[in-house]
Amino acid sequence: MSHDIRSAARPDPDAPMTAIADYVRDYQIDSEEAFETARYMLFDSLACAALAMEYPACVKHLGPLVPGAGMPGGARVPFTSYELDPAQAAYNIGVQIRWLDFNDTWLAAEWGHPSDNLGSILAVADYLGRRAEAAGGVAMTVRDVLAHAIKAHEIQGCYALRNSFNRVGLDHVILVRLASTAVATAMLGGSRDDIVTAISHSWIDNGVLRTYRHAPNTGPRKSWAAGDACRRAVIHALNAAKGVVGYPSALTAPVWGFYDVAFRGEAFEFERPFGSYVMENILFKISYPAEFHAQTAVECAMQLHPQVRARLDKGGVEAIDRIVLETQQAAMRIIDKTGPLANYADRDHCLQFMVAVPLIFGRLTADDYTDEAAADPRIDALRERMTVTEDPRFTRDYFDPEKRYIGNSVQVFFRDGSTTEKATVDYPVGHRRRRAEGIPLLMAKFESAIRLRLEPAQADRVMALAAQPGVLEAMPVTRLLELLQV
Repeated sequence: MSHDIRSAARPDPDAPMTAIADYVRDYQIDSEEAFETARYMLFDSLACAALAMEYPACVKHLGPLVPGAGMPGGARVPFTSYELDPAQAAYNIGVQIRWLDFNDTWLAAEWGHPSDNLGSILAVADYLGRRAEAAGGVAMTVRDVLAHAIKAHEIQGCYALRNSFNRVGLDHVILVRLASTAVATAMLGGSRDDIVTAISHSWIDNGVLRTYRHAPNTGPRKSWAAGDACRRAVIHALNAAKGVVGYPSALTAPVWGFYDVAFRGEAFEFERPFGSYVMENILFKISYPAEFHAQTAVECAMQLHPQVRARLDKGGVEAIDRIVLETQQAAMRIIDKTGPLANYADRDHCLQFMVAVPLIFGRLTADDYTDEAAADPRIDALRERMTVTEDPRFTRDYFDPEKRYIGNSVQVFFRDGSTTEKATVDYPVGHRRRRAEGIPLLMAKFESAIRLRLEPAQADRVMALAAQPGVLEAMPVTRLLELLQV
């Protein structure tokens, strides 16, 4: 790298760290499309959080780290009565949003879910707002929160465009921690140097191994990994605000820096400068709680369900000879999975499972990943009849910055020699090109989810606010979190 390993002279901070700090501190978001999309992202994320509360495996993660360690006047956790320190609240909210694999998605060289960062952003915003109001001041508004979210999305998404952390075995939540660390430090009033310091600590953490997302170790840690990254980010931000020492060459230090230790000695690459591109192009998971590379495959399977169901009703699974799936290269790496599936987390990251269920039942819900639902022998029987291959066009369109497609096709071949048509969907309903179709469905998802958790009058007030963007965005974020308490 650029300086002598023996020299104790501290170099200037690494350029990628200062670029983030300058963006977070100084860049003014002027895209109304980004703010509008961010508002829908907030609704979608809150819907995911509310739906996750239906699952005891999620709920057991919530609350203080140890019993009795709540913080009256602290950050509130939506759809609960918890008030916590901001780091633990960030964990709670991050877990809620990510639990069902139903929040927004960004796909490129790296994958991820930028709305995971709301765990940190909402926790810090409510914590700061309540402190300010208690001292006679004012809290930041919902629009302020949306601006922070746009920046967190942009940092995570722009890093993901060209830099594949999965290829060195690291999980994408490393970018949640990075983005949340930078934004949370700025929210706490940190200087440019403070933000660089916090970011340096984030990189020194290295990253968690993504083995918990893949066979044979797939497990539910993937549902709380983002929350863990949010918590760690807030800790870094709080420490930077206290004046801890930073590490200017955390990335580039020879031998000991992130590049040499974890990134095969290569520097990060960037496709575009930071702006608001990622939020404007974010992908919403609207219809199905499924890993995003499979969303269009599920749509294809839903289209074919009537034809397949008729054959299943008449001749059982023996009526089906084979099922051919064509997908992108990324899906083959992540969710092409054969053999026994051990748990919920295994199933919602199996392309074949996510196609088999809608072919049989004409649906795919979170409940379909449970042990009880997965015990239907027809699901594995159909999985055994599936072949998965890459369609190079799907892969090209996946990486094209003007498209960002996530295409899949499904075709079913029957024993009698007949076939279904080849169902192909290039981009899902949550894609930017299908916003007009998708937003009403997103809002229906939001309303049905919050009505599961809130009293009718409380839910009515939330929906009334959602219908008045100007009023909602001008509201102190503390009032919004208050409305979501139970």
